[in-house]
Amino acid sequence: MEQRMRRATRGRVAALATVGLMLATGFVAPASPVQAADTNLVVNGGFEDGLASWFVNNGNATDGAQLSATSDAYAGANAALVTSRTTTGSGPMQDLSGKVQAGQAYTLTARIKYENESGPATKQFFATMHYGGGTYTNLVSVTATKGQWTQFNGTFTIPTTQSVSTARLFFETPWTSTPSTDPALHLMDFKLDDVSVVGAAPPAPASKTIEVVGKLPGEHNPLIGHKFGADGFGLVHDGRVYMYMTNDTQGYAPNPTTGVSPGINYGDINQITVISSEDLVNWTDHGEIQVAGPNGVAPFTANSWAPGITKKVVNGVEKFFLYYANGGGSSNVITGASPLGPWTSERTSTLIDGRTPGAEAVAWKFDPAPFVDDGQPYLYFGGGPASTSMPPAERFNNPKNIRSIELGDDMVSTEGTAAVVDAPVAFEAGHVFKRQGKYYFSYSSHFGGNDFGGSQQPLPGYPGGGQIGYMISDGPMSWPKETYAGVLFPNQSQFFGAGTGGNNHQSVFEFGGKYYFTYHAPTLNKRINGNTTQGYRSPHIQELTFNPDGTIQQVVGTYAGVDQVRDFDPYRVFEAETFGWSKGVATTKVDGSSAQFGAAAPNLVVRDIDNGDWTALSSVNFGDNGAQSLTARVRALAAGGQIQVRLDDVNGPVVGTATVDSAVGQWAEVTAELDGVSGVHDVYFTYTGPTGVDLFEIDNWAFAAASLDLPVTLTASARCVGGNAYVAVQARNDHDAPVGITLETPYGERSFTAVAPGANAYQSFNTRAVSVSAGSATVRVTGAIGGHDVTTVRTVQHPAGTCGG
Repeated sequence: MEQRMRRATRGRVAALATVGLMLATGFVAPASPVQAADTNLVVNGGFEDGLASWFVNNGNATDGAQLSATSDAYAGANAALVTSRTTTGSGPMQDLSGKVQAGQAYTLTARIKYENESGPATKQFFATMHYGGGTYTNLVSVTATKGQWTQFNGTFTIPTTQSVSTARLFFETPWTSTPSTDPALHLMDFKLDDVSVVGAAPPAPASKTIEVVGKLPGEHNPLIGHKFGADGFGLVHDGRVYMYMTNDTQGYAPNPTTGVSPGINYGDINQITVISSEDLVNWTDHGEIQVAGPNGVAPFTANSWAPGITKKVVNGVEKFFLYYANGGGSSNVITGASPLGPWTSERTSTLIDGRTPGAEAVAWKFDPAPFVDDGQPYLYFGGGPASTSMPPAERFNNPKNIRSIELGDDMVSTEGTAAVVDAPVAFEAGHVFKRQGKYYFSYSSHFGGNDFGGSQQPLPGYPGGGQIGYMISDGPMSWPKETYAGVLFPNQSQFFGAGTGGNNHQSVFEFGGKYYFTYHAPTLNKRINGNTTQGYRSPHIQELTFNPDGTIQQVVGTYAGVDQVRDFDPYRVFEAETFGWSKGVATTKVDGSSAQFGAAAPNLVVRDIDNGDWTALSSVNFGDNGAQSLTARVRALAAGGQIQVRLDDVNGPVVGTATVDSAVGQWAEVTAELDGVSGVHDVYFTYTGPTGVDLFEIDNWAFAAASLDLPVTLTASARCVGGNAYVAVQARNDHDAPVGITLETPYGERSFTAVAPGANAYQSFNTRAVSVSAGSATVRVTGAIGGHDVTTVRTVQHPAGTCGG
């Protein structure tokens, strides 16, 4: 680490000299005119909102400090105070990634003060940018006098060749490798206030909204058509399948003119995408989990790839454990209270890394896949180049680059030593499931090359490049090469054609008594750009079937996908970001909780809705009696928008229209009355309104069933019997099946069971008085309509009556 810091520091000085920023006073004349679209890129630079948007620089493992708000401010009510610094670079930091651009000039100003009694009379301070890795550039320097507020004021230009995918601004003292030898000189406390970086912000990013129909109506693969997702891992919980995926969409940036995005950059991915379904065709988008990075659940990790998840009761509480690859060098885990979080990190360092016993020789300590067997948890991980100590043929056929290890009961620690999984031609993506007492290990095979012994041939029956092989064992930790059982899935390009090759990643889950196989393919990318894809992958599912001897029938990849396992229930509040198919829309998180999934779940809305866009649901069951209305929670963004409801086709007849006439910018409910909506249908929501503007956002839907009433004919009268007034009530069953009828009056009630169709229930109630005022009787009818239990309550009026002389 010391050497790395030395190299970084030389880079800082060189950059500083090149730009010509340093003046002894800290005042620098602008080197070039400030850009036209000037804006302050720093948020909360005066710390008037406390420490919001600021954190302590954590670019190196040894960095550390305490950051707090202080009322000793240069201006306003607050400034930032940094204390307990462990390195010279340990100072206040703000992430400007995505805000600055290469080749542009910026003016930086700030106020700084230190007061340490034992500190020097003057001290140099730097404003520095960390561009990721070991790339640090000093931007502006100032020499401060102890006890006095001193101003940074300078202009810097970001080199045109500098990558700005990471750009984090922080304040520090000049670097030294051993600051603890003289902390008064190197590690003094200091205060910071009124920070600004003024210049041209990058142009608005190109829209990531996928305008093509990426998942064709009637097809069930890819699972979603409005965003990407790779390395899908399925979890079944409470009747739903949750799919956790590498967020390929994070780096997707299509050119506004050509529609083509640069190739995928895995180094930028630090989020995991989550979707879920009750039926395997209609999928709800739950958005992304910010796992890694400075604002992540586990900020000590930089990436989140290839997730794996499981659940386990720990200390009497059911928890969910989401494992992920922190790049190629390590793997980690975060913990959730539900499949949708909230998420926390129980660790402060990675779970699997170079310290893990038995994993020292594994090149890529990634792709973690958990498996719990009768309460005992295991983790499978690893991949990458084979050890050069093996003969070339062995490096190719049996690279021994994957491991299995026991997890502790807490699920966030390991026990013992990792064991070798001797999977033939293995590359990555290990995964285990259990069926009928046998353990199945599947994995992705490598493509050969120098990393695997050069020009070699696989042994007979071993996988070819980029295939999914599998093994069958009697135990979860025993995987000798003799347990190899064959190829489970050929390369996806065999099924989806040009542009869809590459490696793969899979999982297996059981749902409703059937087994399902997940994999990815760049099929959505292909539908956007044709046969030349850029590596953006999409989730797929196929059913997994077995031979009588337990071996697996080779999976065939199809756009048709799997059958819908149950009809969609419309009579509830459900999220609008639930799609069977869609065109031209996107989703985003908003404040508040999910109406369908509860307070702990993130809430998303459908956005970027333009004239002609649509979303759809597959196989919605409205029942025999049908739906009466649809209510949508929407936020109008323009006047004149409408939601049309169509059946079975995007161009099908309109059976209901909701006019979005609520106040622009405000959330409100709008309703469409429906006509002729019963039985099972695909439902299309088509969106219309003025062109060239976003029409509205949609939070959730709810269909209301048509009222179910049991038909009955009622009569009531007043009569005299023996000098007393009576109220006589009669109800005739007009239904086509027997019903129960209860007659209720202030003078008593009478119940009848199984009143036949066309038959009457009758009772004359004695008032025990010579007269009765006009009033009413209540009749309750119970029965069934279309398999639904129904109760109909009706009232019937009776006249007044008087008995006597």
